[in-house]
Amino acid sequence: MCRHIPCLALFLFGLSCEPFFAQEAVYESRVDLVRLGVSVVDEDGSPVTDLRREDFQVFENDEPQIVQYFSNDIAADITTIPFHLGLLFDTSGSMEREGRFAKTAAIKFFNTVTYAEDITLVDFDSEVRVGRYSQADFPRLVERIRRSQSDGDTALYDALGVYLDGAFSQDGRKVLLLYTDGADTRSRTKFSEALDLIRASDVTIYAIGFQKYLRSSQRTLQRMRLEQLVDLTGGRSYFPNDVDDLEEIYKKISDELDARYSLGYESNNFATDGTWRDVTVKIVESRKELERLRVKSRKGYFAPFIEP
Repeated sequence: MCRHIPCLALFLFGLSCEPFFAQEAVYESRVDLVRLGVSVVDEDGSPVTDLRREDFQVFENDEPQIVQYFSNDIAADITTIPFHLGLLFDTSGSMEREGRFAKTAAIKFFNTVTYAEDITLVDFDSEVRVGRYSQADFPRLVERIRRSQSDGDTALYDALGVYLDGAFSQDGRKVLLLYTDGADTRSRTKFSEALDLIRASDVTIYAIGFQKYLRSSQRTLQRMRLEQLVDLTGGRSYFPNDVDDLEEIYKKISDELDARYSLGYESNNFATDGTWRDVTVKIVESRKELERLRVKSRKGYFAPFIEP
């Protein structure tokens, strides 16, 4: 666990001579399998868990792809595809009033996701602090969360960049839970740069935007920005009216994680030009009960880049 990471500062603030937009976030270790976490819900927003491989279609830049890997049991697959969980926890002064209950709700959530190989905690205010914990280190994680103090400004986008930089080296499924009011007041990283970092990653983000104490003039903008960040990844945003709603929201997120499908395909586009590729996942409406299902997944990825 460390408080400041010099190499991350280089990455975040553009001091490196190499552009980061063509990082191989999806094609890690040159394995050309595009992995997609997919959630499917019915009209009531409840997860649908009984779909089969043949119920899905995947398109890359409108070209159909062959689904070569399929799973609907995240807990059972951790022996072959590890699951990494992250939490970005806003400890700035604007989050102080409900801090104790928010910490307790987050800890209860972690207790339900016991199949995670590790948990990365990034708590942030004017500064960004990061630590990674195995399941065996869970008591230390709990202590870290409970002892965090609310103070200072909000370096949200810097914290997001720190987490994503560390996630590049992790292979497998990656889910990030973000708890904040969304109002960045400190970061050197711009919102547009944060969007690019997310596009270059393969992390699914769930955001809880607790905006109860934000000025009304700020709420719409900050909500829109959080939704933009999350929608790119195929995750979901929640905006509770009261801190008492947090436990129920965490339960919904836990239930959706348990119900997520994992799809993989080898792209039929072999170009190594580092360009953005749109990815769309659809349900094959071969049965009447499939017609009104809603699908959420990543919007795309950057192709691998090899300099000619």
